Order: sequence, then C-alpha cells, then structure tokens
Amino acid sequence: MRLNSTFPIMPSLAKHFMRLAQLEGRKALPKCLPNPPIGCVLVRDGRVIASGYTQSPGQYHAEAMALSQLEGDLSDVIANVTLEPCSFHGRTPSCAKALVTRGIKRVVVSMPDPDPRNAGAGIEMLKAAGVEVTVGVLEKSVLKDIGPYLAKSYGHGDKDSHVDTPMTY
Repeated sequence: MRLNSTFPIMPSLAKHFMRLAQLEGRKALPKCLPNPPIGCVLVRDGRVIASGYTQSPGQYHAEAMALSQLEGDLSDVIANVTLEPCSFHGRTPSCAKALVTRGIKRVVVSMPDPDPRNAGAGIEMLKAAGVEVTVGVLEKSVLKDIGPYLAKSYGHGDKDSHVDTPMTY
C-alpha cells in the first residue's frame, strides 16, 4: 500500500514500528506517573533513528525525547507515537508543535488522546501544518498498555472508543 508519493508504507511496517514505540512506552513506568507511559520511534528509510518515552512529570514527553537525539532536516522522518501528540503547553511544550517545527511530515498515531485538553487538537494541529497523520495502528494493543493510566491521568472511565481501521488524514 502506498499512502502518498513521499512516504511509502506497508501496514506490516506501520505495525512493526508501532510495536517498537509501544515497547518504548513501557520503559516510562513508573517514573512517568501520573502521566501515561507513551512511546515514540522516529524512522528514516525503514530504520529507527531515535526513540523516546515519557519522562518524569515536567520532563520530556516521548516525542521530545526522541527529537532531542537528532539534528538537521527531518522532513523524511516518520514519527510513530502511541498516543496523539499533545497540542497544548502544560508543564512541557506542545509535542505536536515540536514535530511541526522540526519538519516532520508524517506521523503515525496509535490512538487519539482522550484528555479533553487535547482530544483531537494535536492531530488537527499536525494536519493544519500539512503533516500526513495516520491514526489507529495497533490501537487495541496500545490501549491495553496505556488505558489504565489514561483513566487515572484524565479521570476517564470509558475507554471503549477505538478505531478499527487506521485512518489517514
């Protein structure tokens, strides 16, 4: 499957890199709490070139940790993130804005963020900047990992929302 002329991607590759991001996210526990354990891998030419996971509150989120390992042009890099990048500046700057600022042109997200402060705004911020966004890769698997922490972090009890088929915007 070819999603666009710039970034060829096969569903099996998208799942492979999301599994790697999921493994990164697991490294976040328990230090990331009360934030959810999110993982990110940055891929160029089919190889992971940087990775990250949520640090202690007020420290790097997964995307920022991964981005901090790289310099230069990132327009050919695909970011794979287990949760929608944050759109707002809280204890840390917006991860969606950081991805845009660094020139990332494609982001694969496992699941939307249920936090009402974000809730699709990160995806919209990326799309508005011309970033191609795919949502729903391995969502059910990732939800098993991070769902309990999302409920604690954001006070949500209903975690049944899911995307059965990845969507590209």
